[in-house]
Amino acid sequence: MLSNLLWFFCFLASSFIFTTHSYTTKCLHHQEALLLQLKRELIFNSSLSTKLVRWNESGECCKWHGVECDASGYVVSLQLDDEAISGGVGDSSSLFRFKYLQKLNLAHNHFISTTDVIPKGIGNLTCLTHLNLSYAGFGGQVPSEISTLTRLASLDISSEYTLSLEHPNLKMLVQNLTELRELYLDGVDITSLHESENWGHIISSHLPNLTSLSLVNCNLNGPLPKSFWQLHFLSVLRLDHNNLSAVALHDLFSNFPSLNTLTLSDCSLKGSIPSTFANLSKLIHVDLSDNSLTGSLPSTLFANLTKLIHVDLSFNSFTGSLPSTFFEGLSNLVHLNLMGNSFSGNIPQSLFALPSLLELDLSYNQFNGTFQLDIFRSLPNLTLLRLSGNSLSVDAGNVNSSSYGVLQLKRLSLASCNLSKFPDFIKHLDLKALNLANNQIAGEIPSWVWRTQLEYLDLSFNLLTDMQKPYHIPACLLSLSLKSNQLKGELQLSIPVESQLYYIDVANNNLSGSIPTSLCNATHLNPLDLSGNILSGSIPPCLLANIITVDLSRNNISGNIPDAFPMDCRLQYFTLNNNTLEGKIPKSLGRCTQLAYMNVGNNMLNDTFPCVLSSILLVLILHSNRFHGEIRCHNRSPNLQILDISLNHFSGSLESINFSSWTAMMLPSDGILRSGNYFLGSSSMTLIMKGQIVALPYIRLDFSAIDLSSNSFHGKIPNTIGNLTLLHLLNFSHNALNGSIPKSFGQLKNLESLDLSVNQLVGQIPEELGGLTFLSKLNLSYNKFVGAIPKGRQIQTFSADSFEGNSGLCGFPLDICSNSNVSPPAGYDENGEEKREIEWEYVCAAVGYVVGVGCIVWLLLFCRSFREKYFGKIEEVVEDMFIAGDMRRRRARRAATRNRVSRRH
Repeated sequence: MLSNLLWFFCFLASSFIFTTHSYTTKCLHHQEALLLQLKRELIFNSSLSTKLVRWNESGECCKWHGVECDASGYVVSLQLDDEAISGGVGDSSSLFRFKYLQKLNLAHNHFISTTDVIPKGIGNLTCLTHLNLSYAGFGGQVPSEISTLTRLASLDISSEYTLSLEHPNLKMLVQNLTELRELYLDGVDITSLHESENWGHIISSHLPNLTSLSLVNCNLNGPLPKSFWQLHFLSVLRLDHNNLSAVALHDLFSNFPSLNTLTLSDCSLKGSIPSTFANLSKLIHVDLSDNSLTGSLPSTLFANLTKLIHVDLSFNSFTGSLPSTFFEGLSNLVHLNLMGNSFSGNIPQSLFALPSLLELDLSYNQFNGTFQLDIFRSLPNLTLLRLSGNSLSVDAGNVNSSSYGVLQLKRLSLASCNLSKFPDFIKHLDLKALNLANNQIAGEIPSWVWRTQLEYLDLSFNLLTDMQKPYHIPACLLSLSLKSNQLKGELQLSIPVESQLYYIDVANNNLSGSIPTSLCNATHLNPLDLSGNILSGSIPPCLLANIITVDLSRNNISGNIPDAFPMDCRLQYFTLNNNTLEGKIPKSLGRCTQLAYMNVGNNMLNDTFPCVLSSILLVLILHSNRFHGEIRCHNRSPNLQILDISLNHFSGSLESINFSSWTAMMLPSDGILRSGNYFLGSSSMTLIMKGQIVALPYIRLDFSAIDLSSNSFHGKIPNTIGNLTLLHLLNFSHNALNGSIPKSFGQLKNLESLDLSVNQLVGQIPEELGGLTFLSKLNLSYNKFVGAIPKGRQIQTFSADSFEGNSGLCGFPLDICSNSNVSPPAGYDENGEEKREIEWEYVCAAVGYVVGVGCIVWLLLFCRSFREKYFGKIEEVVEDMFIAGDMRRRRARRAATRNRVSRRH
């Protein structure tokens, strides 16, 4: 009843004003004053504003940009979207005094989600029919006041994962908004598990007249109830990035005949596309990408869908060939994306008769045969063409022809298309993106490749040897990849000062000379990969100012690592291995608090262990240098997952290392393994695993490794190693460790490689090692182990080489054990503990001393005659000492007197 009265009031007021003032459009004075007050309150960037900044240029406020008035001069619409507003809208804002306001748009502004919530004052605007606060930066809980705006026909509060619906929940929000036709809640978190599973029933029960529904990434789950199929007026349905694996596609396609937009990307959809898809005859835009859809596409899939403009079926598991007539009748089709499936056979001929086609992506399928590029001249409006990653042999046609100049192509991708030279027609195009990677193109890179609009160039994995001169890298170039070619000569990249380059990869070539300082002009680089060349000279200090990922490995770079890392260092990935660098790890590198990976192995660095970095890093590799000293770090290392300091000169006891702080190598307290991967940057990391060098393109979050081999560590192996339960690789070989293997090693259930060879370890091999079922590499050779080799399914599979050099060991795969040949080494018991034998000569001397002192003390206390003689003797000794001293002093004075007399004469 109340909502009806509010609606009637707004309608009556508007009608009255329009009737009595139908010929006036003059701005009311108090409305103009309110607008100017609102402008003063709002915090916005005047250099980016196009509307607010121009208010007050005219006395007619109804003609100001973004302002609309009704016939009487009352403001009824404020379109303040994309105005760089960052604050100034509170509950008492003058914005909420426009009582006739029907449309409010604050979308795409810059409010701060941590402090700015949607103001409760929004509830004062009772005449609103359209409210758009999408991507404005608001955060927190959606206010209940929105649910009181019962006249709303369109509501959009989509956000970047900063808004939530908890109180009010989804039901409380929409139950009174029965007039809604459009609802957009993209990115709004529906926190209740009950509502995330029953959202379909809530929406269909309270909003039966919806025409547009968008709930992208709202934490939704299926299945959908039967009541949802009653939303027959739906023309737009967007449910991307939710878990709808239980949704029946047959029902979805059968019950919404009015749909013109359907997007279900990344919804965990399964199965094949049913024939009922053809019922959606009004469909204009469809996106089913990033799902697990399978099977072949029905030959009549698009037969009735002649209005289609946008089709995206990429990144599924579709198979089969596409008939040559598959796309006939789609004269309005503008965008077609079939990337990342398993379509095979020939590319359908009907594609080349689509006059409106602008973007075509068929990459990374299994299309085969010879493909004539000439055929694309029938598509003069085509701006994007991608055929990469198929089994095609692309024929560029008449290389001397300039008829390709009529094409509007801006983005061309022909990677892995068996090309042996640059297609000549490219010189007639002003491309923004060109990808010819993984072909057999030889010779020079032609100078005409560097177009004025070029933003992306990938010529990697070819046979290129040089760059034709002169060439000019355009300032607009964003990404450049020339890796894995045969480029030789000096590295010369003339990067302009105004460059926008963020990606450079010229790894694995034969480039020489020094690192050009012009690289410092690219202030947004991530990454820079110059690895695998023969570059020499030092590292330019300016290179370290802004880069996030740097790979200079496998060159001939010399000198010191510059101590030039800035206070706001953003470095995350830093690899310099296999060069000839000297000196120390620079102290300023400690400013790089985001650093996760550092590899300086195989250099000539001479320093102590970098404790500051170990508290930051995920991966630290120092192997094959001249690092020295003990590792006594008082700081914790909670992120460290991989440590390789082998082949250095470290010393000291392992017990001084704070292994208990390496929590990233331990199973979490909840017992749940961390899932996911940590990508290492532009290139992979190498580790010696199971006796072989292995390249890792990323690190699993449940993977850990420690290699302290070939140093001078001594002492016992700490029991705390057994707490590092995520260890996959452990190498303490070629040190001077003694004592026994801790029984706690039995807790290392994920261990795959264990090397303790060439130490001085003693005792028996613990039975617990026999229970390590993942162990595939074991080396305990050249120690002083004794006794029987433990039995176990895995440990019994190792050869005798794993145990050689231990004369006291027996059992499979060595000799059969007998009591006669099992004896611990001298000075140790059968458990490997050092024997503590009693040294009787020292015991006797100590006892005699105690008895003698005790007798003297007893006589002094209880025998008077002995006490008098004892202290009398002491007095005599002291008196003799004083008399002797007095005589020495007299003789010295007489000698001095004689000397003075002799000097006078």
